[in-house]
Amino acid sequence: MPVALEKIEQDVLGLSQHERAFLADRLISSLGDEALGDVDVAWVAEAERRYQEFKEGKRQPIPATAVFAEADRLNK
Repeated sequence: MPVALEKIEQDVLGLSQHERAFLADRLISSLGDEALGDVDVAWVAEAERRYQEFKEGKRQPIPATAVFAEADRLNK
């Protein structure tokens, strides 16, 4: 591994968990759709569509407690 890459890795591992997750997301996003599988691409498109609907006021947020309660109900 090149020395510069080792330095970057060392610096990144020194970041907080939140910062590393943010950076990982940015790096994966920078790879484009070819780095994602078909299912991942479809989920990203769906999430972006739903977020756009939310921003336009066409979709109301659902509290996490309600989402988890429904998931628990469906898993019984």
